[in-house]
Amino acid sequence: MKLDFIHLSQLIVSKANMRNGRKPPDIADLLPSVRARGVLVPLLVRPNLCPEPFEGGSDATFEIVAGRRRFEAARTVASETEAMPEPLPCAILAETDDASAVEASLIENVARRDPDEVTQWETFTRLVREGRGVDQISATFGIPALGVKRILALGNLCPRIRDLYRREEIDVATVRHLTLASKAQQKAWLALLDGSDTYCPTGHQLKSWLFGGASIATSVALFDLDTYEGAIVADLFGEGGYFADAEQFWAAQNAAIEARKAAYLADGWSDVVIVPPGDYFHSWEYEKAAKRRGGRVYIDVSPRGEIAVHEGYLGRREASRRDSGSGETPGAKPQRPEMSGPMQTYVDLHRHAAVRAALIRHPKVALRLMAAHAIAGSHLWRVTPEPQLARNDAIQESVETCRGEADFDKARRAVLGLLGLSEEEPNITGGHGDAYDLVRLFHRLLDLPDRAVMDVIAVLIGETLASGSPAVEAVGLHIDLDLAGYWQADEAFFALLRDREVLTRIVAEVAGESVAAANAAAKGKAMKAIIQDHLDGTNGRAKVERWLPRWMAFPPSAYTDRGGVGTVAAHAKAIAAQDTHRGPDRAVEYADVPVQESEAAPVALAA
Repeated sequence: MKLDFIHLSQLIVSKANMRNGRKPPDIADLLPSVRARGVLVPLLVRPNLCPEPFEGGSDATFEIVAGRRRFEAARTVASETEAMPEPLPCAILAETDDASAVEASLIENVARRDPDEVTQWETFTRLVREGRGVDQISATFGIPALGVKRILALGNLCPRIRDLYRREEIDVATVRHLTLASKAQQKAWLALLDGSDTYCPTGHQLKSWLFGGASIATSVALFDLDTYEGAIVADLFGEGGYFADAEQFWAAQNAAIEARKAAYLADGWSDVVIVPPGDYFHSWEYEKAAKRRGGRVYIDVSPRGEIAVHEGYLGRREASRRDSGSGETPGAKPQRPEMSGPMQTYVDLHRHAAVRAALIRHPKVALRLMAAHAIAGSHLWRVTPEPQLARNDAIQESVETCRGEADFDKARRAVLGLLGLSEEEPNITGGHGDAYDLVRLFHRLLDLPDRAVMDVIAVLIGETLASGSPAVEAVGLHIDLDLAGYWQADEAFFALLRDREVLTRIVAEVAGESVAAANAAAKGKAMKAIIQDHLDGTNGRAKVERWLPRWMAFPPSAYTDRGGVGTVAAHAKAIAAQDTHRGPDRAVEYADVPVQESEAAPVALAA
């Protein structure tokens, strides 16, 4: 093997190159460094045994066995300038057969390993000492300036903590929070780590340990951070921060809360109640009440500094006294009612019996009344929306930002506007007022066309569809839902993917059985990288479109014989219920009733 510089026009990609294909490789990460310094790592080439016309008719005398991405980056840079392109450094192999060339290509690509963040920090630090700025390093290596700053932030850590991170003995979340710690706190944490009978906090627990249990993020502040005079500890790996002094934060936060209270009172609310940290606003202890009917505003303050505002509520006892008419003028002599109590009961029950019997002949009216009850509630009707809560912050964020949530929220806001309710309400269901509001909503629904009412029903049931239930499976199967249009693998999914047997089966799904067998003993991180490469179509791997893990498909299935729980179990219950849901006689009785389904946009959204 010998080294030489070869002109671009004399090079062609070999068919033995592992990155050879019709689709050009992704070179976005290489371009900045090639523009700044050119190609520094030699390409592996061999004499072209079958010269073919190339690039304007010249004959390529060498074919590239490994280094196609560097070659393509050099061609791109050459096309951007009018100057004569520099020849590329090449390691010239002897004339070998294709099998040897394929081996060389594979070894060159597999042996290359991206440097870890600690190694990058060491390199960037040397460059800074040589006079390079953050922007120069960013342009040379194709890393955003913020990414360069985050890597340089590792310099605030003790050398031993950096070594632990390099060896992957502590995770990114732990390192992120250790960048908030002083050198003394870092040494105290290392002492806990070394202790055989002491608990060493990591991840989110570490943040609480650093702040003495009172870690308050700057994102919860109601006041302007630019005017805050206290100290803020920045998370050097992220863009947020935390208040160093909890007492100083609460002084500024309480002043902002009082200002908000004054604004509500000026807006005409009868009262504003501040629920202090440690106390909680339990919605089941209150009833909705409009501003004009004496409703109050409750400002719920959490120990972590977060603020939740609940507009238009009264305590149930107070609301009951108001509805019973006990708020008469003090001192007025009560008048004897025209009907006695038993007579009132007699009249009420007979009217009730007649109305519900007649309602059977008016299903459209009944449907609207049912929707009004689900929205406003009554003493006989309580509908609770699915909370969609997860203790894991990454799961919560993944769900809140997915396409399904975005589409449903758009429809929910449209329906709230259709009903004359505030689009800022967190839910449609769960109670929006008293009996007066229920009747008002009922009349509102009577004025809407059937299709718009069905849109309201769809959002109502969407809010109250229990997560993980057989009902979800039954609906997904009936409408033949293709979940690939709503979901794609994200960081939260890969972080939760830990079972080795499942990982091996997924690698086989996306990369093939041979790749799965070859990587059966690999670390989970390596197998996840293979899966991610196939889903993204990067690093020379074929892109797999619209992939779903078996658990998420409709119908779901398991990867192992241990998989009879979760969605698989719920699916089994849905199928069992489907097989026994009704007899043939009832099916015939209703066979002539048409069911209309449509993929068109809801009336509320179209409006």
